[in-house]
Amino acid sequence: MKLKEALVVREFKASEIDPCIFLKPGIIVLVYVDDCIIVSDNKLKIQHFVHSLKTGPEQFVLTEEGTLDKFLGINIQPAGPGKDGVQLDLNAKETPTPVGKPLLHKDSNGKSRKHSWNYRTAVGMSGYLQGSTRPEISMASHQCARFVHDPKRSHERAMIRLVRYLKSTKERGMERGIIYELKPELGLECFVDADFAGGWTQADADNAEQVMSRTAFVIRYAGCPIGWSSKLQSEIALSTAEAEYKALSQALREVIPLMTLLQELGTVFKLYTAKPDFMCKVWEDNQSCIAMAESTKFSPRTKHIALKYHHFKQFQESGRIKVSYINTEDQLADILTKPLNDQAFFKLRKMLCGW
Repeated sequence: MKLKEALVVREFKASEIDPCIFLKPGIIVLVYVDDCIIVSDNKLKIQHFVHSLKTGPEQFVLTEEGTLDKFLGINIQPAGPGKDGVQLDLNAKETPTPVGKPLLHKDSNGKSRKHSWNYRTAVGMSGYLQGSTRPEISMASHQCARFVHDPKRSHERAMIRLVRYLKSTKERGMERGIIYELKPELGLECFVDADFAGGWTQADADNAEQVMSRTAFVIRYAGCPIGWSSKLQSEIALSTAEAEYKALSQALREVIPLMTLLQELGTVFKLYTAKPDFMCKVWEDNQSCIAMAESTKFSPRTKHIALKYHHFKQFQESGRIKVSYINTEDQLADILTKPLNDQAFFKLRKMLCGW
């Protein structure tokens, strides 16, 4: 509270979207517990601000760490002109992709684990990694996390495959993490996809969770991924179009507040904030998903979809959100929905991570 009051006195304003972000023309302060990141286009502004905190009436005791090269376990390194690279090292035979078929299920009658290492800890580590700098392993990590309460040999093999993939990317000298290359003309984009009941298997046919569809989306600004997710939907979808529509709605719950945050940041720095394009992959009947998103009426086949999934309609009607078709080969979120063949995986990883 003392820091917040000091920032308000210095004419900073808390973001409406994230109260830990404080804005002032030419400078932004991000607060995380007792750590702060200060961003400005002018180094003198940062120096003046830090000096005022140290010598002001609050008499803050500060430790300056210099430029931002590490934060919350993430290493940030220059990766060439015009790029910022995030790189992480992990150590364990080599696998070209992090996940394979078939998808995991409870495997209640399956063989017990062979090794004694802590499965839950490994899942936790992979979860942190996928959420920070390795989005391409999101689907693999999430499906392993579903079975931490009673992992079997099949689940253990899936986690071993994931770690071998991580090791293989290191040993082949690839850049690990995300390489950012700015393309301001792209503005804000959201790639949305769903895998309709992809986990169903005869071996676990009585488990309702196995027919839950998977939602996946990637949010990019200026061609750089800034948010992503891969998780099962909480309700059973009755068609591919419905699964895609629910995925679109869930993705936009993240995007709409982000649009407001970008508007706030635009008062501090010059940003490209044209109307974002929201791209939705279309399967056989996914034109129906787009039609559902564009329609102002509900048909007998769609009226059962809860109102919570129609929350973005007003943004679409006002023109702030545009839902467009994208072909399967360029659907970035496809890498987060299901196992892909090597060629498709490598192409989408290049588009997502830059390597």
